[in-house]
Amino acid sequence: MTRVKRGVMKLKTRRNVLKMVKGYRFGRSTKEAAATEAIAHAGASAFAHRRDKKGVMRRLWNVRINAILRENGQTYSKFIGALKKKSIEIDRKILSTLANESPETFKRLIETATK
Repeated sequence: MTRVKRGVMKLKTRRNVLKMVKGYRFGRSTKEAAATEAIAHAGASAFAHRRDKKGVMRRLWNVRINAILRENGQTYSKFIGALKKKSIEIDRKILSTLANESPETFKRLIETATK
């Protein structure tokens, strides 16, 4: 077999790894082995936190909906139950947006659901 010299690719890989860890502290920003490990852990955290973010947003929507409902003398659980009984299929993200951006429309929705 012919000899393969890896200097160019090795340097390119090293540069790319160190570019990714720019701003990290201590040896993680300068040493290739520590940097590679830091990237792996950062990637795992990023993946998990993208999943967590969805739950955080859903809780935020619920709080926003509940806040508007309390102003109108309703509770979150009774309102959601009323929507389900009336077969009104609007997800919580849309309800939250309506409550935030157009409260009049949301009030009409409350009246429709509780009749």
